[in-house]
Amino acid sequence: MDEAPRNQYSQGEKDRIFHQEFMPHVNSMHNFAYRLTLDADDAKDLVQDTYLKAYRFIDSFQQGTNAKAWLFRILKNSFINDYRKKSKEPSKVDYQEVESYYNSDDVDRQITPDLRVEALKDMIGDEISNALNSLDVDFKTVIILADLEDFKYDEMATILDIPIGTVRSRLHRARNLLKEKLANYAKSMGYNNS
Repeated sequence: MDEAPRNQYSQGEKDRIFHQEFMPHVNSMHNFAYRLTLDADDAKDLVQDTYLKAYRFIDSFQQGTNAKAWLFRILKNSFINDYRKKSKEPSKVDYQEVESYYNSDDVDRQITPDLRVEALKDMIGDEISNALNSLDVDFKTVIILADLEDFKYDEMATILDIPIGTVRSRLHRARNLLKEKLANYAKSMGYNNS
């Protein structure tokens, strides 16, 4: 993608752009971040990081373009970079915290879980959210951008930094994967699966 020409906004212009063009999208940004991270605290951190980067690089924002798409692209890139970094780190366990928990008076002495309850626990939740969350991050992202955030193909291509044809094929594949995952649920709800 071509590097956009950098602007030299005054401090007042930067503040106006930030508050008038970026801040109205904070709820959408949080929803997108939560759908990607599946954790409220991680989503807040990701949104905060996105807005810090947006302000830091505000001179590369072109007024009159889609601010929401620009912010979504920053958020998506931050999420992917953080995901890659975390996947290379070994899992960390705070053994002091585990020991403190099991030695406390509040702990339930039935430490061995009931496997029947554990096996059914995840099946009781929202089947659609579970199906969406089980998709690979690339497929989940296009579904969120297209079907939940109503971005157009060209906007999605910009956010994801991929050609429009790839957006279309990835969205088609993602919707088919979601349809497969929800087929039994739809049938149990009385929908014909034709």
